[in-house]
Amino acid sequence: MTVRVERSFELDAAPEDVWDFISDPEKRARPISVVDEFETTGERTATWHVKLPIPLVDRTIAVETRETTVEPPSYVRFVGRSKVMRVVGEHELESVEGGTRLTNRFTVDGKLPGVERFFKRNLDDELDNLEDAIRADLGLD
Repeated sequence: MTVRVERSFELDAAPEDVWDFISDPEKRARPISVVDEFETTGERTATWHVKLPIPLVDRTIAVETRETTVEPPSYVRFVGRSKVMRVVGEHELESVEGGTRLTNRFTVDGKLPGVERFFKRNLDDELDNLEDAIRADLGLD
């Protein structure tokens, strides 16, 4: 089973300001509750150390991520791979009256039982965390 989530929200900020947050791999990773640690490994690569609260996973999982498409200031796509899952994230920015619409798309393919179930239950909350972090970073709280 594959889990897909898409959500858009509008921010009272210029696309360039939102881009400064969403194009930074560490800023994108930090709000995600299961990301225990983060390390930049190259210009467009990073490792997310993820701790999933599922029975078959009792350790932190290294998810090797690579930005596959970067089109400033409107689109970034990354792919993360590990032994337990593959994740694709896309962030698309669109200028709207008074600010920016940010559309977020995530696809998670689990390789172990429970991974997709966890993300099906929690991915929407993780997007709330991302939105909250962007708003805080831009001073929009």
